[in-house]
Amino acid sequence: MTTLQWNSPSQLRTLLNELVSWKSITFSEGERQFPMKLYAKLQDLDYFHQYPDRLSLHDADERRKLLTAIYKHPDATQTICLISHFDTVNTEEYGSMEPLATQPEELTKLYMEKKEELPFEIHQDLESEAFLFGRGTMDMKMGLVMHMSLIEQASIEEWPINLVLLTVPDEEVNSSGMRYAVPVLVELQKKYGFTYTLFLNSEPTFRQEPTDNSHYIYTGTIGKVLAAALFYGKETHAGEPLSGMTSPYMASYLTQEMEWNSKFRETVRGESTPLPVTLQQTDLRLHYSTQTPYRSSALYNLFLMERSTSEAFDLFEKVAIEAANKCTAAYNEICRQQVVPPIGKVKVIRYKDLLEYATDKLGESIIQEIKADIYYNDEWDDREKSLRITDQLMIRCQELAPAMIILFAPPYYPAVNSSDNKLVQECTTFLTEKAKEDFQLDIKQVHYLNGICDLSYVNYSEDLVGWEEYEHNTPVWGDTYHLPFDEMSQLRAPVINVGPFGYDAHKRTERLHTVNAFEQFPKMLRELIGYISKK
Repeated sequence: MTTLQWNSPSQLRTLLNELVSWKSITFSEGERQFPMKLYAKLQDLDYFHQYPDRLSLHDADERRKLLTAIYKHPDATQTICLISHFDTVNTEEYGSMEPLATQPEELTKLYMEKKEELPFEIHQDLESEAFLFGRGTMDMKMGLVMHMSLIEQASIEEWPINLVLLTVPDEEVNSSGMRYAVPVLVELQKKYGFTYTLFLNSEPTFRQEPTDNSHYIYTGTIGKVLAAALFYGKETHAGEPLSGMTSPYMASYLTQEMEWNSKFRETVRGESTPLPVTLQQTDLRLHYSTQTPYRSSALYNLFLMERSTSEAFDLFEKVAIEAANKCTAAYNEICRQQVVPPIGKVKVIRYKDLLEYATDKLGESIIQEIKADIYYNDEWDDREKSLRITDQLMIRCQELAPAMIILFAPPYYPAVNSSDNKLVQECTTFLTEKAKEDFQLDIKQVHYLNGICDLSYVNYSEDLVGWEEYEHNTPVWGDTYHLPFDEMSQLRAPVINVGPFGYDAHKRTERLHTVNAFEQFPKMLRELIGYISKK
């Protein structure tokens, strides 16, 4: 009988160390090379010697690729899709220790020797020798390691269920890997006659608060949109300030209204979304001048649970109108005191309305030229391009100023929740009982993973109005950014996230609990697959 190579705790640890050593920061050459290395690694399995067509690389953007590895039982249609991402965030915060950031064993030893350079709360974890440190150990290469182990064991033991291992680039920035993967999953569904039963991600357990040490199962994932605004004032010389209106002045009113605004908070099943916060606020001028700044922009982070994008945008518009009215009132009062005629009321305009106005004024061909010029600039990401398109339209429609133009900027993460699904409820009960019985481990259910997650792009159910509102108010929509809404809605299976326990993702103290990762988590996941396959 074929011997398992990714099964024991020591084998899993060795595999994790190898995958972490393949440095794969988002947008780096290492990220581009990672799936090719993984492809070669999976080729070692006898199963893929027999069925080479079931191991594939698929194109994503930026010369990146995603990978699928399929175990297919000849008599099964029931299929579990195992989802992971292989990119990581940067490693510069490791400072002088950065060369070891992707060498977990060496980094952990070095941290033990230099623990006085680390926060005090880390010392106990180091001294316990129960944690493995390093970029990607927790978020989320251990999840990928576990999925590789499941594929291997299923292929050797001929489990009576189908498994699709899907691992993607770029979850950490734009989730473009998963967006490119969705049509692939639909294609595999048709090609092999799969019936997707469950989308199982293995993102790690995240703390709900800084001192939280609980282990969680997530039966959904939170949604997120970036609400954006272009502030277009009226230029003037600094010596005549009231002859115009600065965009930073306008922006200050909306930012004050948006930051920590509880109107945007949703509470569902006893869980609440984080309050909105400003992610970026900037002047669009490229150089200093004594001409007052009249073009600025801001990005606001909004989390969603049950609220649709159209509902969120309606609320954003209401808050923007409140901010614009306060800005106008304050400006008018200053003008009254200084006996200066005001330049006009600050308007709030949706991007789609600005686009319609500009198209009527300039013509469709001019609009396309404006967009093409902006798309040509590779140094700008989709967020910057969205704001620059809006800016260029307003430069040609200055009669609308002063105005706040509200829009969406990528990325968009739909909220997904399967807490009411019968299979997910059964899986949750099974896992919590097994963890308690086998390891005296208490596991809690969380209805929404409190971080962005690739599960956002399956089991999509928002109505058409929600889609259209996002599309119409996202300037780069259909050109440099898109979501495969139709295909997403075809992947109609519940979601669950079961992952390893660790701390401090995206920090230099990112670490994985070794007993949980190499002993408890693998047993739980293998038994969960077995439980589902018998249903």
